[in-house]
Formats: sequence, C-alpha cells, structure tokens
Amino acid sequence: MKHSFSILLLVAVSSFLGSFLGSAVNIALPQIEKDFLLNSIQLSWIVTAFLLSTAMFLLPVGKLGDIVGIKIIFKIGLVIFSIASLLCALSFSGTQLIIFRFFQGIGAAFVSTTGPAILVSEFPPQKRGRVLGISVSAVYFGLALGPILGGIITFYLDWKTLFFLSAAIGTVILFPAFSILQKNTKDFKTVNYNKQTFRNVILFLLGLPLLIYSTTQFPKVHGWILFLTGLTLLSFYIFLEKKSEFPAFEVKLFFKNRIYLFSNLAALINYSATFAIIFMLSLYLQKVKHLSPREAGMILVFQPVIMAIFSPITGRLSDKIQPRYLASLGMLFCSIGLLGFSFLTETSSIFFIIALLVIVGFGIALFSSPNMNTIMSSVSKQYYGQASGTAATMRVLGQIFSMSIVAIFFVVFFGKTAVNQIENEIFLRAEKFIFLILSFICIIGMILSFYRGKLER
Repeated sequence: MKHSFSILLLVAVSSFLGSFLGSAVNIALPQIEKDFLLNSIQLSWIVTAFLLSTAMFLLPVGKLGDIVGIKIIFKIGLVIFSIASLLCALSFSGTQLIIFRFFQGIGAAFVSTTGPAILVSEFPPQKRGRVLGISVSAVYFGLALGPILGGIITFYLDWKTLFFLSAAIGTVILFPAFSILQKNTKDFKTVNYNKQTFRNVILFLLGLPLLIYSTTQFPKVHGWILFLTGLTLLSFYIFLEKKSEFPAFEVKLFFKNRIYLFSNLAALINYSATFAIIFMLSLYLQKVKHLSPREAGMILVFQPVIMAIFSPITGRLSDKIQPRYLASLGMLFCSIGLLGFSFLTETSSIFFIIALLVIVGFGIALFSSPNMNTIMSSVSKQYYGQASGTAATMRVLGQIFSMSIVAIFFVVFFGKTAVNQIENEIFLRAEKFIFLILSFICIIGMILSFYRGKLER
C-alpha cells in the first residue's frame, strides 16, 4: 500500500510539473514577445513547439513503453524534461527558445504517456477512477498555480525563472523516481514488434509537423501544399498501421471498439475547443484590459482551481455511474462558457470573465476524469501503454489544433504584426470568431461523447 501511494505521489508531482509550466508560460508570453521582438505567429510557436513534439512522440513512446517497460521510459522522460527546461532558461533568442521547447515536449511525452499506465498497473480496477482523478487533479492544480506563480515571478523577477524553477523541480524528483521505480522488467506481457513498426512511425513524425506548420502559412499556395502533403503522409501511416502485424498505433482498436473510438475522439475535440482559452485570455487581459501579469494570473486561476477541486469527485463518480453522462454534460458546460467568451469587449467586467472561467472549469472537470477512465477501462491490460499514449496523443493533438485555429485567425487578422501593436478592435474581432468556432466544436464533441455506448466494467 505504501509503495502504491509513493508511485501515485510521484506520478501526480510529475503531472503537476508539466501543467504548471504550460500555464505559467502563457502568462509570460507578452513579456517574451517584448524581450525577443516576436510577431504574433512566432509567439504562438512558443506554445505550439512544445505541443507538437509531445504529440509526435506520444504514440511511439507508448509502444516503446509496452516493449521495454513503462517505468524506464518514465525516468528517461524526467531527465530529458529537466535538461530541456534548463536550456530554455538559458535561451538568448526566440528561435532558441522555440527549439528547446520542442525538446522539452519530447521529455513531457515520455512522462505523460507512461504516468497513467503506471497507475492502472499498480491499482485494482475499482480504484482506477479515483487514482486517475487524483492524477488529473494534480494536472489542474499545476494549471491553477501556474497563472498565479507565473504572473508573480514574471512581474517581480523574469520569465526565465519559470524554466529554472521547472528544471530544479524536475531534478529533485529524479532521485525518488529512480528509487521507487526500480523494477526494470516489463510490467505487461511481451509485446511483439519488428522494424516495420518503427518505419511506419517515420511517416507520422514527418506528416504531423508538416500539417501543423501549414496552418501558419495559409492562405498561401505553399501552405496548402504543405497541408495536403502532411495529410497524405498521415493517411498513409494509418493505412499501413491498420495492415501491420505489429503496429505502433493500434488502429484496429478504433475499428473494433466503439467506446474506445468515440472516447478518444471526444478527448480530441474537448481539448481542441478549450486549450486556447488561457492563451487568448492572457493576451486579452494584458493587452485590452491593461492588467499586469500578476493581475491576469489571479483571474485566470479560477478555471484550473475549479478543475482541481472537482476532478477527483467526478473520477470517483465515474466508477459508479456511466462516465458518458458526466463527460457529455461537461462538454455542454464548456460550450456555454466558450460562447460567453465570444461577447468580450473592452468594457467587459472582471466578474463576467471569472464566471465564464468557473463554468468552463467545471465542464472540463466533468469531462476529463470520466473520459480517461472510460478509455483505460475499455481495453485489456496488454494495451495499457498504448491506450495511455493514444489518450495523451488525443489531448495534445487537440491542444495543437486549438492553437492552429488561433494561428489561422492571427494570420488572417494580424498578418505578421506583433500582438501588442494590433488595435484592440481588430484583436477583439479575431477573438470573437475564435471563441465562436471553439464553442461549435464543443457541441460536436458533446454529441460524440453521449453516443459512445455503455461501458461494461
């Protein structure tokens, strides 16, 4: 029992670290823009580079974890993340920061893929919802502290301190990780693979960045060429994986398991709709409302605090009732909140913004833990690593798509002009369209979530 609790604590702390840094960086973006003289598209890549590398490596890492052992991969991920965080802090240009954020995302992929798989291997089925809820709550606790501490640190010290702090925390938890996770043998039964397994992955590693980068090049011709090339490579990858005897990405699970398919699609859509909220509101509060990073952080904290409070509760509820009811209701709350954000103006009250953040936070809490419980409970034990990796991939892909939607509207409305040089009227017009699109996407996700089917325990 003590051993299992130590593992839960370790996974929770590592989950907290990644989410804390992500939300803290969002608050620091206007300061980073000024220090490195970045335009609006370059600024968005400070976030997107991290998400892109995470998405690229989640699937192959999930397979690799099933082959060599998820605990080994977890420890390697902590090392990579800590080193990359230090390099981010030592960056001297926006280009360097984007590159090191990319490597930081690789470390995050190693950790976030294997964390949930480690938990479900250590705890019995009747406790999965509870421990996954605690893990998700740790993520949201990091999201909650990120805006507050990020705003304070950026205001009084410097944004680079955020990365120094992350490197320090990552280094500290390395020692208990290597002490607690001593079992180096594979946790599950032997998973077969061959050279073709990883050859197919190359198509994914090439296709995804082309697809995402193309969104920043619209509506130019070469942007569409990159988009179609990336889409073709990804389609070919899925085709080969479906035929492969030892796939890195279990495509067949999607065709054979309706609950697994719809739950992953719901996760993809949920994060596509909600991730850009903090990014956009951070810019809105500091640009349009003229708040300091510290003041903006104190407002944005309301969403993740609500998420952190209610995620363990919804996780436990999903062990007793059908998760799809909770998840679908959560998507409805998110859609209402996003629709409300589309009405923001220069004179919108802070109370109105906080109320919407509370609504969205409650909606995400209702969705996340029950949906993750459904995904992990809908597959057999041998696929825990891949299911965990796939779920994490859906989350990060959704976050990337959310940022891509933002990037497309930034290109259309701002061009390559820096955000702080854009007139408020133009910024608010772009923001309105972004939130309307995200609200509509959330409605689609709610429908998919509800019709996923009944989960058999």
